[in-house]
Amino acid sequence: MLQNVDRYEQTEQAGAAKGFDLRETLHFGWRQWKVIAVVTALCLVIGAIQLARQIPVFTATTQILLDPRKEKAAGADTILSDAVLDLPMLESQMAIIRSSTLLRRVVEKERLVTDAEFGPRRDGGGWSLMGSIRSLISSEQPTQQDSNSPSGLAQAGGADVQTSINALATATSVVRSGQGYVLSISVASIDPAKAARLANAVADAYAVDKLDARFDAARRASTWLGDRLDDLRKQLRDSEKAVADYRSVKGIQANSGLTLNQQQLADLNARLITARSETAEKKSRYDLISGANRGARVSVQSLPDAMSTSSLSSMRAQLSAVTQKEADLLARYSSGHPLVVNVRAERADIERSIGGELQRLAASVKNEYELAKAREEAVEKALESGSGQSQMDSDTAIQLRELERTATVNKSLFEDFLQRARVTEEQSTFEARDVRVIAPAQTPRVPSSPVRTLVMSTYLIIGLVLGLVCAFAIEAMNAGFTTPVQVEQALHAPLLVSIGLQSNSDLTVDGKVVPFFLNPVLRPFSRASEAVRSLRSGVQMMDVDHPPKIIMFTSSIPGEGKTTIAMSTATSAAQGGQKVLVIDCDLRHPSSSRLAGMERDTGLVEFLVGDSEITTVIQRFDRGNIWVLPAGGRTQNAPDLLGSEKFKALLQRLSKSFDLVVIDTPPVGPVIDAMVVAQFVDKVVFVVKWASTARELVGRAFKQIQSSGGKQAAGIVLNQVVEKEAQKYGKYAYGYYYGNRYYKQYYSE
Repeated sequence: MLQNVDRYEQTEQAGAAKGFDLRETLHFGWRQWKVIAVVTALCLVIGAIQLARQIPVFTATTQILLDPRKEKAAGADTILSDAVLDLPMLESQMAIIRSSTLLRRVVEKERLVTDAEFGPRRDGGGWSLMGSIRSLISSEQPTQQDSNSPSGLAQAGGADVQTSINALATATSVVRSGQGYVLSISVASIDPAKAARLANAVADAYAVDKLDARFDAARRASTWLGDRLDDLRKQLRDSEKAVADYRSVKGIQANSGLTLNQQQLADLNARLITARSETAEKKSRYDLISGANRGARVSVQSLPDAMSTSSLSSMRAQLSAVTQKEADLLARYSSGHPLVVNVRAERADIERSIGGELQRLAASVKNEYELAKAREEAVEKALESGSGQSQMDSDTAIQLRELERTATVNKSLFEDFLQRARVTEEQSTFEARDVRVIAPAQTPRVPSSPVRTLVMSTYLIIGLVLGLVCAFAIEAMNAGFTTPVQVEQALHAPLLVSIGLQSNSDLTVDGKVVPFFLNPVLRPFSRASEAVRSLRSGVQMMDVDHPPKIIMFTSSIPGEGKTTIAMSTATSAAQGGQKVLVIDCDLRHPSSSRLAGMERDTGLVEFLVGDSEITTVIQRFDRGNIWVLPAGGRTQNAPDLLGSEKFKALLQRLSKSFDLVVIDTPPVGPVIDAMVVAQFVDKVVFVVKWASTARELVGRAFKQIQSSGGKQAAGIVLNQVVEKEAQKYGKYAYGYYYGNRYYKQYYSE
């Protein structure tokens, strides 16, 4: 069993060393779920009260579409700007919607200065509950007196208007819907109808503002173009007058802007170019035909078709056929063969005919060439004759052309600006809207704030966090030992057993409640008896070869049940057939003597002072089948008596007469009696009340016992363990498990 205990302890320590333990977390929630639930419920109640006190706010949303068409410059008939509605442009439009200038229009149009919600607070407070109720009760539309006269706005000062603008700006939000050019304008108000009306009013004000901006730009451009037209008109008039005056002085008639000699020179140049081209063409044809006629390397077949007549073309075909026939005959016969000779004679006749035709064609081409050359020479002479006169008035022509160019430029510029001015005038009268409402705001039915689910979820999270904090605080303030791991980590000593708290029903035998220490006698198969046997066996198994015979029981403070555990151990050993003696060394509060009904009998004190013999003070306690040495009379020097050589000799004598000597000593905290006795015993069992005694106090007392006789410290007993609460820790004593659930399972089988 001790091996199982050690294995269990090692497993628990290894699990604790890993850090996070899921089972420990679940047991923590099991232990503290009531605290967490109460704190969470309290936070939820606070959240519900907060929701009940908050005034619901409704949000209405309208959507507008920005036309992504390219902008035109004012007065232009073509697109001059390629700017599109990118993200910075959209941000700029949203800033315009939230601007004070645009919101001022809404404030003035909707008369928000006199509104209870958006107007200035006359009571100097914030958004009061009574003011909100008055706003809800009041009509949405202004009264007849307000609608007929702007006295309310006229009497309102600039500060009041600015206050309303700030309130409207706070209630207004503008966001981009998706990735397109749609903007969502939302307005929050305690009145749903007012929220929808204001959202639509902001959208309309933005559309009107865009139109006004375009109209103003068009009017400014029209004014500038008008001033510019006056200047251009004067410049055009001056340039045309200069051209007319110069023509009048020089005696030049208007003819498309050129003089007579210049026109002739231009025509002569064009005619000369044409004549030269024609002469060159005729000459090339004449040279080609002359070369073929003179027997040059130019073949008749190489002459172009354009130079061939119908007769020449037929003769060329006949020559080609005869030549082919001659080649075929030469391939079969010799050159002297009659057929070859006849073919060659035929070819010679055809060639002579071709030569005659070429001579006639050459004469015709020669005549055409000479005629073209004569034309070229005539044009050259006429050009030479006219160039002398052109040189004489070139300066006049240059000056005239300069004046005419100036007049033409001024006329073109004037006409362009005149056209722009007319277009701008039309645009200032009407311009297509680039903003339109695609989803007007509707009266909301559900308030947007407060969001009940969000608020309650927030308070739920806050409640859970605060509940966990409180649970951890309660756990931290629980200074007692609750698990074997805590005992072993704090005291560095083994936990011998955990004994549960017994109820009256557990201690009832034959209708009577019996003391706990009589369980081994009256109820030997109870779970408490099994736990005590486990404790006794655990102490004796620490040294199998030399089992301890003198065992001392003590605790850190009174009330931890050390006397009950000592008497229970003694009766359990007696049931096992051992001769057991219980010595009550608590000379100030003899609890063991009282349990045995011997608190008034002579005992240890009388023996140590020499008034009685040991055989006369040791008495038989029949109900427990044990022997008891009561404390005896009261004394003022208990440590001196317990530390005397006579007491030491007594323990040595009794250890030989009895199989087991159980010593009940006072707690370590109040007095030093236990530390005095500890140096004379074989083992010390330290009793700790479960989840009660402070760990620091237990640690200090146990350290004192170890300093008095370290090798005698057997271990710790957790006493009065509450079963239902201990199960919530998960890691409670192995002995308690053995004496409770495992005990029932074993004996039920």
